[in-house]
Amino acid sequence: MDLNMDLNAPHSMGTTIIGVTYNGGVVLGADSRTSTGVYVANRASDKITKLTDNVYVCRSGSAADSQIVSDYVRHFLHQHTIQLGQPATVKVAANLVRLLAYNNKDMLQTGLIVGGWDKYEGGRIYGIPLGGTIIEQPFAIGGSGSSYLYGFFDQAWKEGMTRDEAEQLVVKAVSLAIARDGASGGVVRTVTINSEGVTRKFYPGDQLPLWHEELEPKNSLLDALNASSPEPMNI
Repeated sequence: MDLNMDLNAPHSMGTTIIGVTYNGGVVLGADSRTSTGVYVANRASDKITKLTDNVYVCRSGSAADSQIVSDYVRHFLHQHTIQLGQPATVKVAANLVRLLAYNNKDMLQTGLIVGGWDKYEGGRIYGIPLGGTIIEQPFAIGGSGSSYLYGFFDQAWKEGMTRDEAEQLVVKAVSLAIARDGASGGVVRTVTINSEGVTRKFYPGDQLPLWHEELEPKNSLLDALNASSPEPMNI
């Protein structure tokens, strides 16, 4: 172990965030690991942040940068709602995020996924990666764990999914990323938004599916040492 690490060097910050549309709304999902380099700073963070009653944002990259962007957008949307007398649409919220991300692209290190439901356009997902580009998509994935998910989503995503299918897809995708990406981990949180409101769900790590060579969770280190080695996969 290198004890002469440069503490002022840029930290590698990773995560997995996902937004999926379905027939009636959207499902947002994320892992809960906040890392600074090889150190896990928070294993149970909440990366899905409320902007309005009907719009949420998934945050990746620098936690400080994504949090301050979310705070500014929430403040502006609150003013917007008071002036118009009705909730902001998902498109308005996403464009406010895009405006802040683009105008400060030289200082921000964050990628965001905005998702929500409104009475004009229904469920909508907008991806806003580094640099402030805005892209409306039927599904969006971001963070370091997204590298392992593009092929999976090409195969698994389909038009007109039910709510249950969309939620299961998001949980399965985040658990796959956790299995492969060292910067993603912890628990899985999901937020489902539709005409009926918002539903939050929480999936502990010991309830997630295991993939490939992952070991089953143990209650103590002694359980792990006494357990037999995992059997090789059948190909």
